[in-house]
Amino acid sequence: MRLGYIGLGKMGKNMVKLMLEQGIEIVAFNRSLESVKEVEKDGAIGAYSYEDIFKNLDTDQRIIWLMVPHGAVDQVLTDLKPHLKANDIVIDGGNSNYKDTLRRGKEMEEMDIVYMDAGVSGGPWGARHGACLLIGGDKDVYNLLEPIFQAAAAPDCYQYLGKLGAGHFAKMVHNGIEYGMMQAIGEGMNVIRESDFDFSLKDVARIYNCRSVIESRLVNWLHEGYEKYGEELEDISGEVTHSGEGQWTIETAKEMGLEVPVIEESFNFRVNSKGNPSYTGKVVSMLRNMFGGHDVSKDE
Repeated sequence: MRLGYIGLGKMGKNMVKLMLEQGIEIVAFNRSLESVKEVEKDGAIGAYSYEDIFKNLDTDQRIIWLMVPHGAVDQVLTDLKPHLKANDIVIDGGNSNYKDTLRRGKEMEEMDIVYMDAGVSGGPWGARHGACLLIGGDKDVYNLLEPIFQAAAAPDCYQYLGKLGAGHFAKMVHNGIEYGMMQAIGEGMNVIRESDFDFSLKDVARIYNCRSVIESRLVNWLHEGYEKYGEELEDISGEVTHSGEGQWTIETAKEMGLEVPVIEESFNFRVNSKGNPSYTGKVVSMLRNMFGGHDVSKDE
């Protein structure tokens, strides 16, 4: 299969490299030409304009995968519209708000273009070695695209979840849960650190990840982060930034008449950490760096 791929950031570039290795032909485009040239070396067909993308997708039903920040999706779709035709397929693999996905789906439907959503989890490492994909949209189109999803995902780590928007809704909630889990880890390690016992935080993190109830990828990244940055996390910021998905989860839950106090408190902690750094914040920031490659260095 061949698809056009737009967005070669940390996630996109790694995903393209993996899919190429899995036999998917990719026409890759990015605003930064250096990224296009890099994936060309891995076997991608480089596209240096939108015209280049479609010139190299000479099938009756062109497939375009978007891997751009959620705030850029509308502009990219606007730029793509003159090149799209009926029956084409557009997949949004970014962290879009599911409400925006539903709106965009209706706009695309008016042009007889199929819109699909694919929430992607796993960070840059997962994108390179196999991600977790949460997919929404038309089931028949999903069946058609399954070889692509299979190529981008870790073994058996992709799932069709329902109609358009289901993938991004599930990814939104996933990120809200992530907020709460990371906050609990940060708070717990702060308690360990402040206790009267002479703990090695690295050793505690290691044993927590050995068949314990809380064994997880996050706890593994905790251990690896202590090895990388040291237990005091001196170069890590105690202020924690956020990218929006946790807030969307809280707002959506309130619209549904539901309470999500753990997620809400973990989100509020991040907001209130601005100007109020803490060791708990350092742990959460370090985890964000370990799985997502986020810049969490302490401001001088």
